[in-house]
Amino acid sequence: MILVFGKTGQLARELARHEAVICLGRDQADLSDPAACAEIIRAKTPAAVINAAAYTAVDRAEEEEALATQINGAAPAAMAQVCADLGTPFVHVSTDYVFDGSGKKAWQPEDMVAPVNAYGRSKLAGEEAVRAAGGPHAILRTSWVVSAHGNNFVKTMLRLGAERESLTIVADQIGAPTPARDIATACLEMARQLRTEPGKSGTYHLQASPEVSWAGFAAEIFAQAGLTCQVAEIPTSAYPTPAVRPLNSRLDCTTLETVFGIDQPDWRVGLADILKDLGEAS
Repeated sequence: MILVFGKTGQLARELARHEAVICLGRDQADLSDPAACAEIIRAKTPAAVINAAAYTAVDRAEEEEALATQINGAAPAAMAQVCADLGTPFVHVSTDYVFDGSGKKAWQPEDMVAPVNAYGRSKLAGEEAVRAAGGPHAILRTSWVVSAHGNNFVKTMLRLGAERESLTIVADQIGAPTPARDIATACLEMARQLRTEPGKSGTYHLQASPEVSWAGFAAEIFAQAGLTCQVAEIPTSAYPTPAVRPLNSRLDCTTLETVFGIDQPDWRVGLADILKDLGEAS
C-alpha cells in the first residue's frame, strides 16, 4: 500500500486512479498538524509515502507565510523523519519556484536555490527538511501543473476563451506545463524503485516539453479546443501580482531519465488527454 497525503488536488486525483493507493484528505490528515501526519504513517506502515498535498495559493502566501511554511515545510519534515525511522521511501513533490527565475538555461537539480516569493521559500524549507531526515527519498520538482481537475490554467483559458474574442497573456515567463497524470506516474515509479534501490535518493526534475510561454500555451489550448479567441502577448510587468513570478521556469530533466528511466512527456499530448477528459465529463 502506498500512502498519499492529498485527496482533492490535481496530483492526488491522478494518484487515486492507481491500485494499492490510499489518499488522505484534509479531514484525515491536516498538514497544519505535522505530528498527526507523522503518526498516521507510523500507524499504517505503508510500503511508500507520497506527499501530494501543499499550500499552493502563491499570492496569498505573501500574507500567510507562516501557515504556508507549516504546511509546506514542517509537515513534510515530520513525514520524512518518520519515514526515515521506518526505512520507508518518501516521495515529495516540490516546485521550480525554489529558483530565482534568472537567465535562460534550464535549471539543474543541483543549481543554487534562491526563491523570490513566500511560496518558494516555504517549499524550499520542505526540501531541506526531507534531505536532512536522511531516509530513502526523492524530491521531485515540477512546474505549471495542469489536469482536468480543480482550478488551473487550462480550465481558466477554456472558460475565458469561450467568452471573449481576445485575451492578454504573459509571454516572458518561460517554462512548460506538466500534466498531473505524468507526475503521478513518475511519483509511483520513483517510490517503487526506491524500495529496493535507496541509493537513488536525491532531487530530480520533471517538466513536460517543449518549452513555451504562458501566451504560447494559451494559443495551443485554443487551437486544440477549436476556440477562435486571439492571444495578445504582454510582459510580466503589465500584469502585477502580489507574489513575484520567476521568468525562467525551465527545468532540466536529464537526471530523472538517467537514474529512474522516466522520459520527459510532451505537454501537447497531455493537453489533448485533458480536453478529452473534460469533454467526457461535460
